Amino acid sequence: MKRSLFVTFLCLALQCLLPLAAQNIFPSAEPAMIYTNTDGERVEESSFDGDAPLDVRFEARPMNLGDYEVRYEWQFTKVGEAEPFLTRFEENTEYHFSESGTFQVRLLITFTKGDDVIEWDEMDEPFTLTFAESKLELPNAFTPNGDGINDVFKVKEGYKSIISFKAAVFSRWGKKIYEWTDLEGGWDGTSGGHNVPDGAYYLNVQAQGADGRNYQIKKVINLLRGFSESSGAATN
Repeated sequence: MKRSLFVTFLCLALQCLLPLAAQNIFPSAEPAMIYTNTDGERVEESSFDGDAPLDVRFEARPMNLGDYEVRYEWQFTKVGEAEPFLTRFEENTEYHFSESGTFQVRLLITFTKGDDVIEWDEMDEPFTLTFAESKLELPNAFTPNGDGINDVFKVKEGYKSIISFKAAVFSRWGKKIYEWTDLEGGWDGTSGGHNVPDGAYYLNVQAQGADGRNYQIKKVINLLRGFSESSGAATN
């Protein structure tokens, strides 16, 4: 019984000393795609379908390297085009997607040890990212009366794939009253910390979509502080 245990232990010890190839264990990888979602959470997925822009990190995550030397090749391709528009050769890489369309990212690896060369291309499917065409709409009026409804003039919900944005509000005499560059921002109907009078103001918006569309929006907007959204009537 003791001899049997000793033999078993010896065999296991010898197996640990054997080269990886002799154990039928070859180098491989488990690539990952990581990005931050709209809730601010860092997620790891094999695909994405949403709005541009988006910063994405790609990690090769090699395994069982042993004495092998490694060459990485990340291929970035836009669906509909024959050749990759970008090739990267680092183990981990990051890319800023700012264009509408569908993109695929595939990892190829070459493991080399002397004359032993292993070409690794075992991703079941490339990472796929689809970015929507742009959309940008703004209202014609707002009611900053403190009732919690439509108190801030801002971009309408549902905007998509806007990669740059700048908005400015002017008085009827051409004086700039307020400006903002954050799509989630807006104008609360004040200037210099004071309420401006009810009436018409001029809005100028310059924006660019991930699909290449340029937005040049010039329109009159109405500030209606005395209007109640709940009753649909003037409050003074």
